Amino acid sequence: MSDTIFTKIINREIPADIVYEDDLALAFKDINPQAPFHVLIIPKQAIATVNDITQEQRELVGHLYWVASEIARQNGYASEGYRLVMNCNEFGGQTVYHIHVHMLAGKPLGWPPYQERIKHNPVEA
Repeated sequence: MSDTIFTKIINREIPADIVYEDDLALAFKDINPQAPFHVLIIPKQAIATVNDITQEQRELVGHLYWVASEIARQNGYASEGYRLVMNCNEFGGQTVYHIHVHMLAGKPLGWPPYQERIKHNPVEA
């Protein structure tokens, strides 16, 4: 897998507003926030999409969600709530091919998150 912007952030080649780091994960503020508090939680190991997660990486992916709960507690969002989102591939909204969890907090978040405007005809099997 080629280097992504996230790999460059991990390697400190690109600056980021880091809010959490440990041996397995890094979390930083999104540069285009969609909520008052919007961070991206990434594994330091590059995994392109959710489809690429192996059985051996299950604990790593679970760790990302544990990190989210720690960030929520540390920043005062645990009790009022927050949203965690992981996109997969183009139609799922993924733009950087290094898995990441979006953590959004600081305001009420409705459902669905937005109204789809694109009509999609699935390919017949």
